[in-house]
Parts: sequence; C-alpha cells; structure tokens
Amino acid sequence: MKLLRYGPAGAEKPGLLDADGHIRDLSMYIKDLDGAQLAPTALATLAKLDPGSLPLVSGSPRLGVPVASVGKFIAIGLNFVDHAAESNLPIPKEPIVFTKMTSSLSGPNDQVMLPQESVKSDWEVELGIVIGSRASYVSEADALAHVAGYCLVNDVSEREYQLERGGTWDKGKGCDTFGPVGPWLVTSDEVGDPQALGMWLDVNGTRMQTGSTRTMIFGCAAIVSYVSRFMTLLPGDIITTGTPPGVGMGKKPAPIFLKPGDVMTLGIDKLGTQRQEVVAWHR
Repeated sequence: MKLLRYGPAGAEKPGLLDADGHIRDLSMYIKDLDGAQLAPTALATLAKLDPGSLPLVSGSPRLGVPVASVGKFIAIGLNFVDHAAESNLPIPKEPIVFTKMTSSLSGPNDQVMLPQESVKSDWEVELGIVIGSRASYVSEADALAHVAGYCLVNDVSEREYQLERGGTWDKGKGCDTFGPVGPWLVTSDEVGDPQALGMWLDVNGTRMQTGSTRTMIFGCAAIVSYVSRFMTLLPGDIITTGTPPGVGMGKKPAPIFLKPGDVMTLGIDKLGTQRQEVVAWHR
C-alpha cells in the first residue's frame, strides 16, 4: 500500500493511492495515519479494503507528512562511503546518530524556508524508515519486522550551523521546513528489498545526486537494530538513513548552496518524488 495524508497543513486527512494513481479517502475507517495505525494488525486491516470502494479525492490536494504525530525524527550521518569522502570526514565505524526536530517536518512539496542569515543550506536525498512496532534491543535479524514501511526524505541541512558553530549537528538539521517527507509511506511488502532502490536529486533541473541504497555503509536492518540499543523506537518514529554523494558542500571547484528561488526535485524508486521551492525566511 501507498498511504498518505492530504489537505491543508494541520488539517490533513488519511488516504491511500490506488493502482491508477488516484487518492482515496480513508477517513471513514481511521481518524489519521498515526503510529497506532502502523501496527502490523492495523495495516493488515487496511490492506483488506477495496480501494475502489473508497471515496475518490478530486483535484490535486496538498500532501502532508504521511505519518501523523511523529514522536522521533532520527537521522544517520555519513552512511555512504563517497559522501564521507566528499565531506572530508572519515568513514564511521558505527552509525552516526543525530536528531532532526519534529518541528522541521513538512510535506513533500511544501516550500523550504532558509533560516535567518543562512549562507550554506544544502540538500540530501535519503531513504526514510517508518517504525510500525515497538523496538528495543532488537537483533539485526529481527529488525525489519518492526518496520511499517519506507518513505522519501530530503534531509535539508545548514552546513555552517551544522559544522562550524560548535556542538552537535542537530542545530543545522532541525530548522523549520528542513524535513520534507513523503509523498507516501510505502509498506514494506510493496517495497521489497530496501537495499535495492535508486536515488536522485536535481537542483534547478541539474542532476546533483545519483545513488542507490545498495551502497549504504549500514543497511536498514543494521540501523534499526543499532538505534534500538540507545532509545526505544515507537510506532510512527522516522529514521532517515543517509545520503549518496553530490551534496552542495562537496561540489568542485567550489561548493554550491541553496538560495531563494531554487527548486529541488528528488526521488527514490518505488517511493515517489518531491518538489520544493526554496524561499527566504519569513514569519
């Protein structure tokens, strides 16, 4: 299934995408697509529905984050060898874990707003893991059984805040609008092998990133298992898993960073695409 949430920000309704690419309204069966609806039994109930029996949503409504009430938005850094190299940083021996604030979450096609005085905002196409059942100290062999599905994430990052202002990476990662997620949550059964997905990102129509989840240093099962040793993962939590090479700070002969008016488009096989216009900070 491709599950989604549509409608104005703060008033989204649950839906699913049918085989013809049309949005169907799920609100007669569930109030929202929160963690409780991502449990295996709840997903199995939704899977039994005939999409053709659900109300058809007309037009092209805004899409929101496909998961409601996200409790934790965890990220993994430097998870592709080539990206570590372009960042001039060593290949990690263990996953680098940091937090993207839940207040950074935004819809897949919402505007990305540069923070005040930003000079080095950057892009990162990433695979997101959505947790479906409680995971604490789970083995790598059992880890993917705790995953409800996967989604596309743009891990937008302000590099000066992240790398030049001291402290942890979090302050360059959690700015408002820096976490576009969606368009859909695609359930694990439909995705199949999460380590066989092509990835890409363009800025203003120019290809910047091309990669595959196949080249992750730490795969999805290893990441879920590892993170579950340090925090209990709960249904609805999102883990974004790192980016392939081609980010702005790694461009030669000089870095390229986002500016108002730029347009990012990105996608991952089976998980859909996103499009964000970059705008200056405003209230």
